[in-house]
Amino acid sequence: MERVIITGVDRSARSRVAADWAAREALRRGLPLRVVHVAPPENLDPVEHWPYRPDTVADHVVAELIARHPSLTVRAVSLTGAPAPELRTASAHAELVVLGLRGEGQHTRMPLGSTAAALATGCAGPLVLVPGTLVGRDVPGHTDAVTVGVDARDPAGGALGFAFEAARLHRVRLHAVHAWALPADAAASPVPVSVSETDRATWEDHEEDLLSDALRPWRGKYPDVDVREDVLLFPPAEALAHASETSGLVVLGRHTAPGSTALALLEHARCPVAVVPS
Repeated sequence: MERVIITGVDRSARSRVAADWAAREALRRGLPLRVVHVAPPENLDPVEHWPYRPDTVADHVVAELIARHPSLTVRAVSLTGAPAPELRTASAHAELVVLGLRGEGQHTRMPLGSTAAALATGCAGPLVLVPGTLVGRDVPGHTDAVTVGVDARDPAGGALGFAFEAARLHRVRLHAVHAWALPADAAASPVPVSVSETDRATWEDHEEDLLSDALRPWRGKYPDVDVREDVLLFPPAEALAHASETSGLVVLGRHTAPGSTALALLEHARCPVAVVPS
């Protein structure tokens, strides 16, 4: 992949939150940033030029970013066409793509905008979706830890590698979350209390062993990253949504996104969420 970070912007304040996150990440990684705006090809009605013409959106965002981050290497890119395919093409070789969860035309009750959803299924590299406000920083117990969702039976190497590297770059703890469920016969039991504490402890120990095995090669590759292993008897989306309340970044492998787990998580995400292909 090309050593560059791309952030897609529109005229919304939400996209500027994502662009600022991308700028700080570019500085942390020592990479240049491209601010990309895609305008529709048809001629716009004059009212659509408010607050400034579409062809200057990227330039305005770049000026704002330089004012806040003088050492940032950044340039504006203005494209014409449909946002999702144009951004997908522009980011084909990028190291990282950053977008807001929703665009300027999306209803605030929609957890995921159409462009973000399209790139989550087809972006060639890691995609980070940023909430309109980083409200998670306001809750008690917030940390900048990186959280990664791990299917210990089928660990996603791309997501684990991205998460460990992010934790190393940010110099924060990595919180590895593996959600598990009771065996089918026990879960289907009409009398939940019939599951003994001994049985549950045995199953949980087995899940902990699976998670440790999945993380072992990555711990060896990143010995300086402090890892907290967490095995939770919750649905994956619920476990990760809870973790996102006190995290700086949540990482998912694409084999779990943008399916039910990712969509449910994004409805309640209180921090940026990275979707990483295999």
